[in-house]
Amino acid sequence: MKKLESTLPNMFIVLTVIALLSGSLLALTYARTAPILEEQARQRRIRAVAEVVPEFDNAPTEESFSPESDPGTEIFPARRGEQSVGYAVRVRTDAAYGGTLEVMVGFDADGAVSGLSILSHQETPGLGAKITDSAFRRTFEGLRPAEETVAVVQDGGTVDSITAATISSRAVADAVQRGWNALEEALDGGAQ
Repeated sequence: MKKLESTLPNMFIVLTVIALLSGSLLALTYARTAPILEEQARQRRIRAVAEVVPEFDNAPTEESFSPESDPGTEIFPARRGEQSVGYAVRVRTDAAYGGTLEVMVGFDADGAVSGLSILSHQETPGLGAKITDSAFRRTFEGLRPAEETVAVVQDGGTVDSITAATISSRAVADAVQRGWNALEEALDGGAQ
């Protein structure tokens, strides 16, 4: 077999064929895995909603909506029969030490925080990552953001921050308050 001569046109042809094959394989892999990844994300949302709001019998993830001013925030209405039992709000904040923090916060029908789930974070392991501990997340339960601003004690609020992780604690408090503000705006605007 004769060796292909190393000329610019030959190298261009070989590299083009390799790029086309690689791109095609990546596209095929994406096409096959995208529905699986999408379903897994949907299941995670369903579990997160169920974790933060009182028991419901509708499909909140199928009825979600976003406030006009913040399309990145998603609101999930939870009902039992025709009675509203609360809302779950998926909200992001960039106030965290490690970058973006994504939280699912639940509010009961009376406007009190009913639960909190940390969906994603990049906080420091062993310090800021303690925001995922159930003991810390429970400190938000029962707070009423309509009556008082959700904040850590150092900022005049009632939430005890995690030792050596005040920035992370502030970020969670910010996310809870932003979630309430988005819900209040959406409800006042007649979205649901």
